[in-house]
Amino acid sequence: MKTKASNEVTLEFPSRSSNEGFARAAAASFAAQMDPTLNELEDIKTAVSEAVTNAIVHGYPDSIGKVMLKVRICPENVLEITVKDHGRGIPDVDRARQPMFTTGGEERSGMGFTIMESFMDRLTVRSVPGKGTTVVMKKRLAPRLKAVK
Repeated sequence: MKTKASNEVTLEFPSRSSNEGFARAAAASFAAQMDPTLNELEDIKTAVSEAVTNAIVHGYPDSIGKVMLKVRICPENVLEITVKDHGRGIPDVDRARQPMFTTGGEERSGMGFTIMESFMDRLTVRSVPGKGTTVVMKKRLAPRLKAVK
């Protein structure tokens, strides 16, 4: 069952590494309306960066495809971020979520999902080989006290 969002934005962009910074900044800018702390904002940016980089590097290793980023503001001050690609998919999601596992060569650390999990409250990964991967991350932001006038 999908939670009703009070506001949301969806962006789609080519799987070029230069777009990772754009996605990171766009998600942080959208989340700013929730009045996050600087630490929460950094957590969001780091998790988005990892998810988008995974889509670019692993989803489309030999071609340029589309990456979709959706950011939703949900009830109870929860930010939901979805990163989706239609790339090659992950044959074994459980194995891919293990720290240090990578299919990206020596320059990749294999810590992407681990980092996402550590900065977000919930991480869901769905993937079908040959069809793509969807990563959904949720983070409950600390409520702010409103100034009394």
